[in-house]
Amino acid sequence: MNSSTRRRSGGGFTISPARLARAEKEFRQQFPSQAVYAQFLQIEANGSPQVMREKIRRSLLIENFLKSEVETKASVSTAEARAYYDKNPKSFAHGESFNIQTISIIPPQNASPEVQKEARKRAEDALRQAKATKSYREFGLLAEKLSDDDWHVNMGDRKQVEREKLPPPLVEAAIKMKPGEVSDLLQFGTNYTLFRLNGLTPAGKAEFSAVKAKIVTDLQKSRTEGLRAELHKRLRKNAKVEVL
Repeated sequence: MNSSTRRRSGGGFTISPARLARAEKEFRQQFPSQAVYAQFLQIEANGSPQVMREKIRRSLLIENFLKSEVETKASVSTAEARAYYDKNPKSFAHGESFNIQTISIIPPQNASPEVQKEARKRAEDALRQAKATKSYREFGLLAEKLSDDDWHVNMGDRKQVEREKLPPPLVEAAIKMKPGEVSDLLQFGTNYTLFRLNGLTPAGKAEFSAVKAKIVTDLQKSRTEGLRAELHKRLRKNAKVEVL
């Protein structure tokens, strides 16, 4: 850009000699040796330290400009986040969910009657041991040892699962249980499952405190994208380019 537009495009900012020197030093430290830096300087700035210094200064001005025109304006206050939360209640509503650990015994497909009988025996033995557990950890260690499902590597912990994603027989059993209790054996086709209920979350709306951080992040991201797009259009329309 030419001298007449430099101040306007820099947003009225100036770069102190100390900051410029520090930035230049940090830039040079990226190179493994002085020889490599000299080669880069020759290619990118015709060997001129002054030209490179000006490039670094412009980069700092642009950084300040973007911070002023984008980052600062894109910030989201708690009041703004709360207003968004209040205006979009459906976005924060959730259905009933269950926090469970499972142990599943899964025989091979097309298993013979003998194999299926053995799977039933394994499932009944797993149920007996599970009923004797007294804690999340005890049940989890048993799940890691006995379960055939994908969650056995995580102590059988399925975390929070929405009601709609669980089979009805499991939901029917869960709503009759108290946290910490172990279900009876459930059969789904040739598979057997039992579970420990760790908690039940009723349908409702997430508290603002629980979603505030995500709202702020999402709104800032949206604003930043919009401001950058608008700034890009404005600069393309008004900027003058100086070729060094």
